[in-house]
Amino acid sequence: MGDAFDYAINDCKIDGTEFVKMFVASTACKKIENGEASYISGKSGIEIAIGCVYEITGKELSVEPSEKSSRSVQYWCGWAVCYYQWWSSRRYADIFKAVSYKNMLEFYPTLHEASVEKFASVLDEKVRAFYPETNLKRIRTAYGCSQRELAEMSGVSLRCIQMYEQRNKDINKAQSDSLYRLAKSLGCSMEDLIEE
Repeated sequence: MGDAFDYAINDCKIDGTEFVKMFVASTACKKIENGEASYISGKSGIEIAIGCVYEITGKELSVEPSEKSSRSVQYWCGWAVCYYQWWSSRRYADIFKAVSYKNMLEFYPTLHEASVEKFASVLDEKVRAFYPETNLKRIRTAYGCSQRELAEMSGVSLRCIQMYEQRNKDINKAQSDSLYRLAKSLGCSMEDLIEE
C-alpha cells in the first residue's frame, strides 16, 4: 500500500484525497480488507494503484515509476494505514471517514520514527473518538460482562459481537434471532441495541 500511495500521488500527480476515495471505492480495497491473499500475492503497490484508478475512472496510468532512494510521506501514510486496518479490522472507508488523508499526513512528523504499534494506538484513539460506543457495547459494559461472557450467554459468536461493537458489521441488519438472544442476555429490548 505504501508503494500504491507513493506512485499514485507522487508519480501520477493524483491528489491524495482523490486517490483515497478511488481506493476505498475499489474492489482492491474490499479484497485487502477481507485478507484475500490470492488477490495480493504477486502484486506490487503500483499494480494495485493502476487497477484502482482504472476501475473507478476508466483511465489507464502509464506513468513510469520514479526511482527513489528513500520513503516518501505518502508511502508512510499508505503503509501505516494498511497496518492499522489489519490491526483494527476496521474498514478503510471508516478509517478515512474518521481521519482524513490530510490529517493522516499530520501524524508523520511525530510518528514516522515511532513503532508502527504506537502509530496504531494513536490513530485508534482518533477513530474511537469519532465513533462513540455502540449501544451494544454501552449496554454490555453497564451489564458488567465481557464480550466472551456475552457470547457464551447468548450463543452469538464472539467474533460477531466484536464486529457489531467495532461497527464492522451493522447490528441493524442482524438476524432477529441473534438480536433477540443478545437483548435477552443483557436484559434489554431489541430496540435498545439498534443504532440510529
